[in-house]
Amino acid sequence: MTQARANRNLILVALMWGTSYTFIKMVIAARMPPAVINTLRGLISAILAYIFFHKIVNTMTRKEFKIGAVCALFNFIVVQLQSTGLESTTPSNCSFITSAYVILLPLIAWLFFKRVPPVKIYLAIALCVAGMLFLTGIMTTGLQLHLGDTLMILTAIFYAFQMTYYGYATKQARPQVLAFQLGFIQAILGTMYAFTFNYHQLAQINWPAAIGPILYLGVIANFAAQVLQVSSQRYTDTVTAGLVLMSESLFASLVSILFHIEPLTRNLVIGGSLIIVATLIVQFNFRGVISRYFIKTGNFRRP
Repeated sequence: MTQARANRNLILVALMWGTSYTFIKMVIAARMPPAVINTLRGLISAILAYIFFHKIVNTMTRKEFKIGAVCALFNFIVVQLQSTGLESTTPSNCSFITSAYVILLPLIAWLFFKRVPPVKIYLAIALCVAGMLFLTGIMTTGLQLHLGDTLMILTAIFYAFQMTYYGYATKQARPQVLAFQLGFIQAILGTMYAFTFNYHQLAQINWPAAIGPILYLGVIANFAAQVLQVSSQRYTDTVTAGLVLMSESLFASLVSILFHIEPLTRNLVIGGSLIIVATLIVQFNFRGVISRYFIKTGNFRRP
């Protein structure tokens, strides 16, 4: 697989993830609790992962099980916070605020691994905070954070820790095993959560309206996107992959507006743009570009 083909695949992954926010909103409108949504998504993904990768899954080691369990716990916290937050916020707010995890990653590396973040991180944080102020409406209505936006901020924090741990986990366990465990444990934890906190809501679910979006979320947004990412990301560099996958928030916003889930507002445009610029600053290697295209090529000359 060429790098160009891998990058095209990652754009498709971003599209799958971006559309998932609107489909989650559809299922919520069918009165399905977030824990039930995550249970069914995980179950569908685990079944498909086992069908396609059962020979590898059956040889899972004890070490892989432990690593996968930690990954799955982080994953469940993230998807539960995210889907619960979508009950009271828009898909665009959800996707843009969650994308702030890119900015938190260097700070986590500083906290745990003593790697001092570059100066550009501070600029990115300032832009990201400004973007969140617009998206959450604080700039126009004052400090009145919606519960959904607050949960999205928590989602970004946990997702940053999840991605940090994934950096270790993917080097220690086979991706097929991790894919199965993510879905399987998500289904188990989702079931426990649903029967503990949402049991009284189960009879209210509009199954005819929910089943289509749930199938999409399980098959496309969970299983297909994860497999495509695992098989493609190894053929491109990390910076390029991060930039491509960042387009998830754009797709989420566009699909949500096209499906009339939310209107296109000035705050959405300004806030989303600021967060995109912030994540670009984090991902972009300015020194490398200057060195490669100006100094080495001779295009940059001192006066």
